[in-house]
Amino acid sequence: MELRRVVVTGLGAVTPLGNNVPEYWDALLNGVSGAAEITRFDHSKFKTHFACEVKDFNPLDHFDRKEARKYDLFAKFGLVAAYQAVTDSKLDDESIDKERVGVIWASGIGGLETFAKEVGDYAKGDGTPRYNPFFIPKMIADITAGHISIKYGFQGPNFATVSACASSANAMADAFNYIRLGHADAFVVGGSEAAVNSPGVGGFNAMHAISTRNDDPKTGSRPFDKDRDGFVIGEGGAGLVFEEYEHAIARGATIYAEVAGAGLSADAFHMTSPHPEGHGAMLAMKWAMKDAGLELTQMDHINTHGTSTPLGDLAEPKAIVTLYGEHAYDISINSTKSMTGHLLGAAGAVEAIATILAVKNDIVPPTINHFETDPNIDQKLDFTFNIAKKRTIDVALSNTFGFGGHNASLIFKKNK
Repeated sequence: MELRRVVVTGLGAVTPLGNNVPEYWDALLNGVSGAAEITRFDHSKFKTHFACEVKDFNPLDHFDRKEARKYDLFAKFGLVAAYQAVTDSKLDDESIDKERVGVIWASGIGGLETFAKEVGDYAKGDGTPRYNPFFIPKMIADITAGHISIKYGFQGPNFATVSACASSANAMADAFNYIRLGHADAFVVGGSEAAVNSPGVGGFNAMHAISTRNDDPKTGSRPFDKDRDGFVIGEGGAGLVFEEYEHAIARGATIYAEVAGAGLSADAFHMTSPHPEGHGAMLAMKWAMKDAGLELTQMDHINTHGTSTPLGDLAEPKAIVTLYGEHAYDISINSTKSMTGHLLGAAGAVEAIATILAVKNDIVPPTINHFETDPNIDQKLDFTFNIAKKRTIDVALSNTFGFGGHNASLIFKKNK
């Protein structure tokens, strides 16, 4: 069968760098770090005292008080990002066939703050169960997808994807496939996460996964730098509208880019560590290129997973060189996590927006906080260190990998 084309017609973002897409994009281009001292809880006894929190986000600017009590913070971030994307795309128009519009919304963890509060309150009590009736609906990872569909009346396929930090990339791959196979005309797709809380930070501290550079938080996230010591945990959400090309053209929608291909794989190696040679990452990129019908030499830009972890930042460049060969050195590579921190299940969607805007505007945001070269990383690669780079970008790829060995690569290209 002939596959239908899929394009991006709406964007929305609530991030540590700004609470809408223009603010987020401007901060990326200017190399702004979203890291600062944690304000959400008393971190004094924790190993890490900083994170990339969303700033100046007041839920009551978006929800009435009664409604706000029904949502965990991850759902609030998600609903606001989805609203921005739907508004941007004008997908809420009454002429839209809502039976043909779906929602796939990801979260790697879901309502962690709600879970911690409810269980903590019970543990401190006298043993009498006094759980909030909204405890379960606030906590479950799929609830944001449900809330978005209820808000807009979208009756197409509706679910959540959970694959740790690859969650929202998997959501986009699914939406892409549903549309091109003819099962829907459009999807609101993305992810949100709110794990800057005591169990989130404490759990990652126990794994030695996050940076403890407490004396200089803004340089804590150092992808591909010799002195990197772990990722900086972030929070927020991002939403996109994926739409069938002819459907978008017929209603005069603005098209940001075309979704060209998706590749998924598993490391089948270790619970948390990547394959040391990046084999799974290479496979995901390989399948994405094949899916898009592109030659390896057509790749212009890769937004890497680039978490600033000792092992991950070794494996991914190896995967890029293994797949792309000599052309790898002509690709502009970056890691926007150097600025946003790691938004866990929301990372794929947040970074997809950065990748799409790089294609649209022909500019690669920088990888900030590069101070010292790591001799174990191929230095012939162009990591776009510290300064944004103008160049023609017709094709770009965004990588997202998750604990459990989940790998997802998405390719976006100029709409022509």
